[in-house]
This record gives sequence, C-alpha cells and structure tokens, in this order.
Amino acid sequence: MSQLYPAQTSRRLIRACDRATLATAQADSDGWPYGSLVLVMADHDAAPVLLLSNLAEHSKNLAADNRVSLLFDDTAGLDDPLTGARVTVLGEARETDDPRLRARFIARHPSARDYATFTDFRFYRLAVTRAHLVAGFGVIHWIDADALLWRGDAAELITRETDIVEHMNADHADALDLYANRLLGLPGSGWTMTGIDPEGCDLRLGGTVARLLFDGPVHDADTARQALVAAVNRARTQD
Repeated sequence: MSQLYPAQTSRRLIRACDRATLATAQADSDGWPYGSLVLVMADHDAAPVLLLSNLAEHSKNLAADNRVSLLFDDTAGLDDPLTGARVTVLGEARETDDPRLRARFIARHPSARDYATFTDFRFYRLAVTRAHLVAGFGVIHWIDADALLWRGDAAELITRETDIVEHMNADHADALDLYANRLLGLPGSGWTMTGIDPEGCDLRLGGTVARLLFDGPVHDADTARQALVAAVNRARTQD
C-alpha cells in the first residue's frame, strides 16, 4: 500500500463532505463530550473551516477549550456502513476573519449568505494536529498533520479561484453538467462549480454536492484549465 494512500483518502473525504460531526468538551459539565452537526468547507490544503453561532452550545464549549474533533463520514448507502471510509480530524478551532475563507465558505454553502454577516456568527479554521482514518475492516491509520494537509504550492490557484469559478459557471455550464452526468453519474442540469483546489473541484445542484477529482495536481489557472478540458473530453467520449 502506498504511504500516501491514507492521507489521500482522508483528504478526498474531507474535501467531498459538506457537513461533519463536531465534538467539543462541554464547558459546564466537567468536560463531557458533546457532538453536533455542522456545515464544513475544506480550504485548499484541506484544513476544515466552520461557521458557528456564538449562541450554539459548541461555541460556548470552544470559548473554554478550543480542542475539537470532526468526523467526516462516507458510509451512506452501503449495505454494511462499517466497510466504508470515515476520518476523524483532531485540532484546535481558531477564529478567523479572512475574507477569502468567508467567500469560499459561502460559495460552498449558499444558504450561509443569509447569516454569515450576523454579529453573533464566527468563522473558525481548524489547526490540524492529526487524523484517524478507518477505511473498512483492518484499514486503520493515524495520520500526522504534515502528511494529511496538502503542502504543494497553490498560491496562484488560490488567487485565481474566484475568476475560474465565475468563468466556468458563466461560460461553461454545459461542461459542469457533463462532469456531473457522465463522469459522476449524477442526474440533473444546472450544476454549478463552487470551488477549485489542487486536487479537484466542487459542484452543487440544489442540496446535492459532488466532487470531481483531477488526474493530477493543479497549481495555477493554466494547469486548472488543462485539467478541466481533459475532464470535458473524457466526459464526451464516455458512453
């Protein structure tokens, strides 16, 4: 098994999920674990980003202890869920006011636009410590942050992401439907791109999200264009 396999599998799962189970230590009950459902967005390096209300129980817990874990689950629909992959990411939830992360989160979760600017909501980026992957019986790995997170140069891609996403949605809507219909086997038309990172791009139609993986890493607008064109060509030749 490749040494990169656990990290790649974990990143793919983190990037594909739009929600996770957040575990915090309950501040007013001697540290009892408290689990809650949260919306999540993965940054370009796959570090999770959250938008939380100060009024929520988990936010009160974070104010006392910002150590958390996030469970990402890819077992839905399996006859035996325990054969599917899931990864638990551990780290410190650190508040951020980075406008890039705000914009990327709202693109991933359009409904968040209605409350992201409320004064009682805060963005948090997880400073990852390590992760634990279970990808079926006997496939169990602890993964350090340095191995889990994408460490390649994506500075130019980050700068151009908004331009690429807007261009694809405005001028290549047919290509996005091809990705979803032909390559991912998902029905419907009107798919939009919500983000692009070194390993793939994110698509959305209503409440359904999807992930298109690239054949290889991209790091700027030119390599992203090549990957997107290659995916269109592959989709058009698919039966």
